[in-house]
Amino acid sequence: MTLNPRFYRLTVLHRQLDDALRRENRRGDGDPFRLLRLKTLKLAVRERLAGLSRRPALTL
Repeated sequence: MTLNPRFYRLTVLHRQLDDALRRENRRGDGDPFRLLRLKTLKLAVRERLAGLSRRPALTL
C-alpha cells in the first residue's frame, strides 16, 4: 500500500501548523491575529485531509 503524496504533504503541513501554534501560545504575548490565522489554516488542512480520507481508494 502506498501513501498518497497529497495526503502526506497535508499531514506534514498540519504538524508544522500545530508546532507553530504551540510556539505562539508559549510566548504569552503572542499576536492574536497570528493565532487566529494559524488555527484557520490548521482547520482548512484538517478538512482537506478528511476529504481525502473519505475518497474511495483507487484499485489497480
